[in-house]
Amino acid sequence: MTPGRVLLLPGDGIGPEVVAAARRVLELADPRLRFSERLVGAAALAAHGRPYDPDLIAVAREHDAILLGAVGDPHGQPAEVWELRPEAALFALREKLDLFLNLRPVTGRPSLVEGSTLNPEAVGGVDILIVRELVGGLYFGRKGVRGGTTYDECAYTPAQVERIARRAFALARSRGSVLHSIDKANILLTGRLWRDVVERLAGEHPDVSVEHMLVDNAALQLVRRPRSFDVLLTENLFGDILSDEAAAFAGGLGVLPSASLGEGPLGLYEPVHGSAPDIAGRGIANPVATILSGALMLRHSLGNEPAAVAIERAVDGVVEAGIATPDVGGDATTDEVTSAVVANVRGLRRAPA
Repeated sequence: MTPGRVLLLPGDGIGPEVVAAARRVLELADPRLRFSERLVGAAALAAHGRPYDPDLIAVAREHDAILLGAVGDPHGQPAEVWELRPEAALFALREKLDLFLNLRPVTGRPSLVEGSTLNPEAVGGVDILIVRELVGGLYFGRKGVRGGTTYDECAYTPAQVERIARRAFALARSRGSVLHSIDKANILLTGRLWRDVVERLAGEHPDVSVEHMLVDNAALQLVRRPRSFDVLLTENLFGDILSDEAAAFAGGLGVLPSASLGEGPLGLYEPVHGSAPDIAGRGIANPVATILSGALMLRHSLGNEPAAVAIERAVDGVVEAGIATPDVGGDATTDEVTSAVVANVRGLRRAPA
């Protein structure tokens, strides 16, 4: 394997802290990685007056993977012009690189479940993969103001639904062969299209059990019986909401990674959480989600499954040992959690095969 070229986009708030933590772990897990770095988000706005450089997309294409921290206005006052918002950098990367497939794995780790406000018996053993369409729907539809009325258009083409659904069927086959397809087919035409396409593809995948579920019912059933879900396929907005709901099963947003993929190996990897400016610089940001995003990066874009598994096992060991930041009930610092993961990775590397 050739050395992986990784573009780091630390971003805003706690982004630089958690990206630095992930880099420490990645450098040990795969010493062949080569890193470069760019400003994006509010950090780029402050330095250059725009949320990303015009050549960012071209630079991204020169790399094998992208690791993003978080973007978000530290003052919570988004600019009226969308192109000047920090989030514009993230959406540009998704759209221009056509990263339509968003993977959000949700795993209920025992030590974190015990500290959850949810019933441990209900959420223990949860293992869900949320497959979210990422470049269509309301987030990328036409927007505007007409006569004082604001509007956001939700649009999907059959081709957009089919390509994400085919990937979801393949992922379901590799796991428990159970696919829940989430829509709002009783109200929305886009939901009707979504269901029709998935139902057609179900005929090509008789070995995968498919259940269509309205999004409002899905939100309820995720809480009532989360262990009945395996692969959950959803459009953009619904996926954003349901994945945050499902974060409660894993202990919170601070431990959930994500991968945004296209047709090729280049992918964008980021924690599910935001920039959390209220705790930036305090040394208590949870690095686990970003470290696990690095593991997904090694698996999906860089072809280094052993290193990915080593990081995931190292994180599991740290979590089960109770070494955790305040957001998940611990009192450890960012550096203490990161150092513990590094120590575990080092130990796994030294262990006999």
